[in-house]
This record gives sequence, C-alpha cells and structure tokens, in this order.
Amino acid sequence: MEPARVESCYRQLLAAWNRRDAEAFAALFTDDGLAVAFDGSVMNGRAEIASTLSSVFLNERTGTYAASVRGVSDIAPGVALLRAIVGMVSIDNFDLSLTINATQSVVYVESDGDIKVALLQSTPAAFHGRPEVAEALTLELEEIARSRRPQH
Repeated sequence: MEPARVESCYRQLLAAWNRRDAEAFAALFTDDGLAVAFDGSVMNGRAEIASTLSSVFLNERTGTYAASVRGVSDIAPGVALLRAIVGMVSIDNFDLSLTINATQSVVYVESDGDIKVALLQSTPAAFHGRPEVAEALTLELEEIARSRRPQH
C-alpha cells in the first residue's frame, strides 16, 4: 500500500475523533475491526466502536489528538502497519495531558481498492526507567499541539 495513502487514512481517523464524530471514526474500520483503547478496553467491530464512542463523546469532555507518524510498512500483500505517537490536548487550555501520551499501531487492510482499519492499538507511552525518552516524546508532541493553538 502507498504510505501516503495509509497516513491520509490515519489522519482521517484522528480528525473524526477530534470532531467527536463516532460514526465517521467507526466507518474507517472494517466491519469486524478491533480498537484497543489506551485504558485497555476493547471495542469489537464497527457497530460497537460507533456505539461506545457515541456514549464517550456524549458523556465525557475528550481532548483532541496531537500525533506524529513514525512509519508505514507493508507487512503482507494488501496489509500495512502504521506506527505513531499521540498525545491528548485538553479542550480547556490547549495543553498536552502528559499522563496519556501513547504509541499507536494501526493495521490497515485493502479490499476492492479501499483501505480500512483492521486493528487500532493504543499503548501508554510510560517508558518505565527511561524518563529521557518520555520527556523527548512529550516535547515533540507539545510542539505539535502548540502549532495547533488558536492565535490571539
């Protein structure tokens, strides 16, 4: 798969989250796609992803993603892996919520010329015993978040 196309689909996924649009987010998954959230909760299939996120967006003040794609690689014909780092920007003060930085692995599959998410895995970026790695990741994500802040 063309890396730019895979990255574009990933950006659409983040944009749907940032708009708090559960249906658009879920539509980017295969029917039986799997999303594993930062807290370890699992959503099985497009319908459960849409339902769960609709409830989350209704009941919680979710932040928006700041992300940096680390790479895209083909892992089999019609299957690609995207790796990224993400942070969550508070909707109240535009600051990065440092405790929820994560790495994301996203498996994309191609079918009939369309690409969809088969697996989204978010893993806390704790980097136990390596505070310098956690700090570097935070600094990078803060710069991305800062570039999106409204100018006064």
